[in-house]
Parts: sequence; C-alpha cells; structure tokens
Amino acid sequence: MRILLSAIYPYIFLLLYLTIPFDDYVRAMPNIILMTLVVVFPFVVRKSDFKKLRSFPFVMYFVFALFLLLNSFVFHDFMEDFSITGKVLIALGMAVLYIPVNDVDKIKGAIIFSSLMAITYSVYHFVLITHDMGYFALGDSPQVVESLLIDRVYLGMLSVLSVLISYDGIKKTYHPNNNYHLANIAINIAFVLLIGSKISLLALLILFVVRQCYGKKKVWKGFLAVVAGVAIVGLFVVVKNQDSDYFRTEKTPKVASGFINHSLTYELRATVWECAAQVAENEKSFWSGIGFKNTEDKLVTCYSETITNPKKRDDFIGNRYNTHNQFLGIYLGAGIIGLVLFVMFIGGGIYAVRKNYFPTAMLVLLVVYCLFENVFHRQIGAYYVGAIMLMGFMALGNNAHGKDDE
Repeated sequence: MRILLSAIYPYIFLLLYLTIPFDDYVRAMPNIILMTLVVVFPFVVRKSDFKKLRSFPFVMYFVFALFLLLNSFVFHDFMEDFSITGKVLIALGMAVLYIPVNDVDKIKGAIIFSSLMAITYSVYHFVLITHDMGYFALGDSPQVVESLLIDRVYLGMLSVLSVLISYDGIKKTYHPNNNYHLANIAINIAFVLLIGSKISLLALLILFVVRQCYGKKKVWKGFLAVVAGVAIVGLFVVVKNQDSDYFRTEKTPKVASGFINHSLTYELRATVWECAAQVAENEKSFWSGIGFKNTEDKLVTCYSETITNPKKRDDFIGNRYNTHNQFLGIYLGAGIIGLVLFVMFIGGGIYAVRKNYFPTAMLVLLVVYCLFENVFHRQIGAYYVGAIMLMGFMALGNNAHGKDDE
C-alpha cells in the first residue's frame, strides 16, 4: 500500500497545480486535492524527508507563521484574522507536503502546462469577445479583462513563473526540449504583453537585470543591466502617468464587469498607500499591529474621509481595497516583529541560494509581487508562494546544474 501511495502522491501534487488557475470554475477541486495530500502524506513521508526542511529560510517562515497565529490570538480577533493567517499556513503546508516528492520537474511541468491552458482559455475568449464587440483592443480593454481566466495579477505571475521554469530547463547543448522551452517563453511573454500586466513586465525586466549578475562577460552584461534599468524606470513613469479616466470620468464601458474594476492602476495604489500611511501614523500599535481585519476597516474609513470623487470613493469602499503591498500589510496587521520575520525569511532565502540564478529569481519574483500586491489575501496567491518556496530553496539541489557559471 505504501509503495502504491508513494507512486501516485507526486501526481496528486501535480494535479493540484494544474487545477489552481481554474479555481473560479472548480472551486472545490484544489481544496479536495489539498485534503487528499494531507491524508496521504503520513503514509508516504519518510523520516529522512524532513531534512529538506532544515534550512534557515524555512525555519524563519515557520516562525513567521507561528508568530502571526499567536499575535492574532493574543492581541486581535483570531477568527477574523484567520482569513489571512490561514493562507500563510497554506503556503507553509504546500512546502511541507512537497517533501516526499523527489522529482521537482513534475511540479515545474504542471506549472508550465497550467500556464498554457490558462493562456489558451483566455485567448479563445478574447477572440470571441472581440468578434462580438466588433473592434480590437489590448491592455485595459474590456476584451482583455473579461477574457482572462483569473485575475490579471496572478495570471501574469503564473506566466512569469512559467518563463523562469522554461529558462532553467534550457540545456547548454542541443536538446529536443530546448525548442519547447523557447516556444513556451515566447508564448508567455507575448501573453503578458497582450494583457498589459505591468507588474509582470516589471518583474521580467528586474529578473533580466538579476541574471546579468551571473556568468561571464561582466562588461556586456553590465551594459544590458543598465539598459534594462532604464526600461524599468521608463515603465514606472508610464504607469505613473497613464490615463486614469476610470476615476475621473464616466467613460467606463458598460460591458466591463467588476473584473475590470480590479485592473489596478498607479493611482489606485497611490491612494491606498497614502491611506495606509495615515493608518500607520494614527494607530499606535508598533509591536503587535492592529490586526488584518481591523486594517481593512481603518482603510475603508480613510477612503470615506479623504476621497472626494464620489465614483472613486464608492469603488474603494465597495471593494475594501487592501494595502496592495504585502510588507505594508504585514506591518499594519502584525506589527514590526511580523514584518522583520517575513523580511528575514525572504532575505535569508536569497542569501542561501544566491549562487544559483533560478531559486534566486524565484524569491526576487516574490519580492516584486509583494511590493505591489497582498499575495496572502487570495488563496491562489498562497499556492504560488508555496510553489516559489519549494522551487526557490527547498529544491535547490535539483536545480544546481551549473548554468549560472557560464
């Protein structure tokens, strides 16, 4: 029985990552698969597998999760805050449940395939919607926003993960799979451009700059890094100064559903961050924070008092926009101790894998998204944080094949 379960366990794990992008359509499926993994885990795990957890980053993440639970239980409303702390535990659980899996390539393949399925679904619906509307538009257009399988932030994150995995899979010498990986990279980058995911484009540029720190030909790589840096600054300027008619006029197409309202712009984040700064200044709870649920309530109060545009104010209050910065969200919700523990987890992870590009890139990607999104406010975000953890530093031994020493 143990042998049979050990044989099918990796494929159950694989199935989980295949179904994650379809969470809105088969909402119960990821949870059922996750529970199946939990039930099977004791029968397939070996004592030696737990050695994979003996790393400073994992210990720091465990301490971080434990602190959030204790802090919430002692100082805040535990049940209300569990909507966030529970997702932190999901990411931790994904890393633990992974340890009986000895072949991380299966998980990588599942992420690549799920990305291609999500792209196929989205492009198909984009074509249908464009045909019905009678004109072609990209970026923040209703065609793009309505056609996406999942939220653009996480669909872009999935595409960047797929690009990194394919890049890591390309061999220095000829290999038939190289062509497939190159095609996958091209498809995902083209899709990121199609949907206009600015965070994903920024992440790709930053990861390109980080890549220049590895290998030989430092002068040439330094030049490319400077060019990419200029591109990053240019992208930031474009985002900062983009048209914000959605907040200033009545031009929002009726065909756009609530989904388009979540196509977050620079102005949205600037407003949220300004309110978050006011909450941090007014609430004197430096060490333990004010609780995650209470943070959202305080932000909503700030929106109602500071936003003068009625349309914009109603949108912010109705959607109860969070801090859109995971570091800021943790600081407000759990205080400086929680923030320090989270930063130590990421910083310790990057330091531990700094000699290898792929795991370093995984953790840098997490930092980028944490700067612009609260990844623990969505279950899909927690799943992908878990994937980054297991591919970032837990599976380091499987990834160190020398590419970074070219």
